[in-house]
Amino acid sequence: MKYSIIIPTLNEEKLLPQILNQLIKFRSESGTEMEIIVADGGSSDGTMEIAVALADKVTGAVGDNIDCIARGRNNGATRASGKVLIFVNADVLFKNINHFFNYLESYFLKSEYAAFTTKVRIFPDEENFGDKIFHSFYNYYFFLFNLLTYGMGRGECQVVKKEYFKRVGGYNENLIAGEDFDLFKRLKKYGKIKFELNLTVFESPRRFRKYGYFKITSEWFKNAVAIIAKNRSISKVWEQVR
Repeated sequence: MKYSIIIPTLNEEKLLPQILNQLIKFRSESGTEMEIIVADGGSSDGTMEIAVALADKVTGAVGDNIDCIARGRNNGATRASGKVLIFVNADVLFKNINHFFNYLESYFLKSEYAAFTTKVRIFPDEENFGDKIFHSFYNYYFFLFNLLTYGMGRGECQVVKKEYFKRVGGYNENLIAGEDFDLFKRLKKYGKIKFELNLTVFESPRRFRKYGYFKITSEWFKNAVAIIAKNRSISKVWEQVR
């Protein structure tokens, strides 16, 4: 198996079908060798029924109450048979899924890179001017930060060669937030990390709409500093927004 797509979930019945159907349609049309794994954290809605019906593998069960996304992603990785692990959130869609997998085939598989990530934008039909400004700034900020210092990539889309994922022990399950930054920071000790500006995933604006960009940016900054300085996150709970 070449690719394992791992999707952590917690009460994602509204948005999960979008990414699963996009992946299933692409696989059917392209013949790409890939498996779809849903790693559930104890959903109480219809997420598990959707996952069982559409995904190839499902981890977790109703009532599991997995308290951090890192554990869910690691649980999915333990079931993965692919050489490349593709971690995407349940509320994302690929801008151009054909282009994404062409990049994997033509470049990433044979490259010296241990991992890569992509730009993140808001769903086009929900994107406003503020969204464009914020995400444009942070996409290039993360790109430059990745080049100059630590590996940098948001958890909306992180692609890792399995050999490197195992070498660093996967995601740090002691971190409630910032586990995505921490993974790439540790991976960069063993291999190069690439922020691919020509690839994009779209995400739901739900968290930004509820908390606002200022609060979310503040949380990102505080958690990143705490991880660098003390190997821990500031956030004690990562509230689900559905």
